Amino acid sequence: MATQTSSLRSRGMEMLMAYKQRPSIKLRNDLVRLNAGLVRKIAHRVSHQCAEPYEDLEQIGYLGLIRAIERFDPSQGCAFSSFAVPYIRGEMLHFLRDRGSTVKIPRRWQDLQKASQKMQADLLRHYGRQPSDYEMADALAISVKEWRQVKMANKNRMPLSLDATVCHQTDSTITLGDTLPDVHYQLLQALEEDRQQLQRALSQLEEKTRSAIEFVFFKGLSRKEVAERIGVSPMTVTRRIQRGVDQMITYLQPQALQTDP
Repeated sequence: MATQTSSLRSRGMEMLMAYKQRPSIKLRNDLVRLNAGLVRKIAHRVSHQCAEPYEDLEQIGYLGLIRAIERFDPSQGCAFSSFAVPYIRGEMLHFLRDRGSTVKIPRRWQDLQKASQKMQADLLRHYGRQPSDYEMADALAISVKEWRQVKMANKNRMPLSLDATVCHQTDSTITLGDTLPDVHYQLLQALEEDRQQLQRALSQLEEKTRSAIEFVFFKGLSRKEVAERIGVSPMTVTRRIQRGVDQMITYLQPQALQTDP
């Protein structure tokens, strides 16, 4: 079993490296299928802490998995599962927050919900099974449509507690409140991602061009001062900077997905 797990991880990392080098829809879909168990595991845990169907949470989780695949960088040395879990869980929690606002239920529906509790117990004893929506609606003398609206309203009336456990780790428990987004942290994270991308693009430039850009934009030197440092004319510095910026823009353009035949 351990050998099989190690083999799957190795295969997954090879696929992720291939996707990083040459993204394609087919390869991305293969990665989604390979990691579907991770989505199902998280959806199962979250579904026990809320009233949303497991199937809905699972579908939302796949969006987070795709986002993780798109952003994962194998060269960073991080396990993909550790990287993907926050994305998958985050999508589910965003979904729950969007649907978790408190609902003001009409008095009639509140009364019907109270009456249905005793009615449902009586019908359970009578039929020896859970009554259907049609049987409950008939017993309450309302339409099936209204009965389903009553059930849905009652199901969604209570907001999800921030103390609800999202998942258990070896030495700690993560609650929903722990996963709420920190806007300041997200901004810093985005800035760090931008910085790394710029640094990678800058590192691909020819040495004198890179030096000219660093001296002008990072150290605030004039083009004349830069020209004296790297041994070229100020006009050449200007041309190198323009050419270097154009090359960096090209490097930073997102790669279009290549659809496999």
